Amino acid sequence: MMILYFSGTGNSQYVAHIISKEIHDDVLNLFDKIRTQDYTALKSSKPWIIVAPTYAWRIPRIVNEWLKKTPLHGNKDIYFVMTCAGSKGNAGYYLKEWCQDKGLQYKGCTQIIMPENYIALYDTTSPELIPEILEQAYRCVLKSVYYIKENKSFPESSITLKDKVSSGIVNDLFYPLFVQAKKFYGNDNCISCGKCEKLCPLSNIKLIEGQPIWGNHCTHCMACISRCPKGAIEYGKKTKDRIRYVCPK
Repeated sequence: MMILYFSGTGNSQYVAHIISKEIHDDVLNLFDKIRTQDYTALKSSKPWIIVAPTYAWRIPRIVNEWLKKTPLHGNKDIYFVMTCAGSKGNAGYYLKEWCQDKGLQYKGCTQIIMPENYIALYDTTSPELIPEILEQAYRCVLKSVYYIKENKSFPESSITLKDKVSSGIVNDLFYPLFVQAKKFYGNDNCISCGKCEKLCPLSNIKLIEGQPIWGNHCTHCMACISRCPKGAIEYGKKTKDRIRYVCPK
């Protein structure tokens, strides 16, 4: 096993499966591992590939914590592929530091531009633009696969002061200020199907008397609000007229 991915609305899952098809290797969805706090050691004879979304210009903290606690044995090379709607910022700096602490050989971090899915803050990408963005993403993934096949590091991208600030102090402030669950609620369209409860990687949603109730742990993966079959979940007033997004691939 060498391709490990985490995905809330399907963007990183899509990318992980393209890589899997191109290099003929298996993928492991980290959802159950994170949800059950399973830190059992994994082993791979081939380089590791971590595919994850970009949260506030860095790898999601829940993925970072899982990686810190899970021994990765065998091959020491590790690649990072991050999906985002804009930029991964200076995420590579922190991933390189983590690799040094973990005793792994950092092979670079590349970004794949995908449709916007962070509905808590932004409008999702217009449906008519999604096919073109996904096609461009597909081509970018194939370029990344070339480096993996050749065992070459991903090319280093130029880092601006904005990137450093975004991945640094902005990321530090973003989680305590914005990544909260208290604004989520189920509206009258809720049919008590329990899908949101099952989709939460942190087990943060419970059905109480048929209604979803959010706890204090949230990573803003947007899986619950985006994948609700009835569009019955809102995030304050911001999402009432916003189109939900789930990767069509």
